[in-house]
Amino acid sequence: MSRRDRRARLGNRSSWTRGSQLALKRVFDIAVAAGMLLVLSPLVALISLAIKLTDGGSVLYVQERVGKDGRAFRCYKFRTMVEGAERQGLGIEVAENDARITRVGGYLRQWTLDEIPQLINVLKGEMSIVGPRPTVPSQVARYSDRDRRRLEVRPGMAGWAWIHGRNEVAWRERIEMDIWYVDHWSLLLDFRILHAAFWLLLRREGLVGSDGVARDLD
Repeated sequence: MSRRDRRARLGNRSSWTRGSQLALKRVFDIAVAAGMLLVLSPLVALISLAIKLTDGGSVLYVQERVGKDGRAFRCYKFRTMVEGAERQGLGIEVAENDARITRVGGYLRQWTLDEIPQLINVLKGEMSIVGPRPTVPSQVARYSDRDRRRLEVRPGMAGWAWIHGRNEVAWRERIEMDIWYVDHWSLLLDFRILHAAFWLLLRREGLVGSDGVARDLD
């Protein structure tokens, strides 16, 4: 076998390995999302009731986000702010002690429980359990060609940049971290991120930046 043939064979094997890992990632996403929604269903019911009893408004907050390959999708969250909050105050950004956050919403944000409905986005194939956090179209419109590389994978509920400070990390640095993730992705890296995310959630760190603003627009 010639050197050229060996290189081609190795390239095909590498491509097959990545394809297999991506398939396993999708199976993992479906299994985890479905399992968590089932296990958390009593909590989901309680949260939904608490939000409804707060002001009688909608339980879910639905916002357009940008996913893999620049495709827009409707991202689901439990509503943590007053109705029409995006037309008040800081708009789609959120301050640490933002007056628009409801009492129930403050608790949900503190423990990141408001993101449970994104498991539906994972089941639909719009998001993954692990990946760069999805952002809004207005932010993507300002992306450079390099920035758009973070759109080469499905956005996730937790990601490489997310576990390195969440909202404490400057936006430019977060994009570079997301690009690094795209270039170095593997199932093992995803499991490392999940392990770190678990402890980060328990410590409730990085909810807002040093300027008191949640930069991820969540």
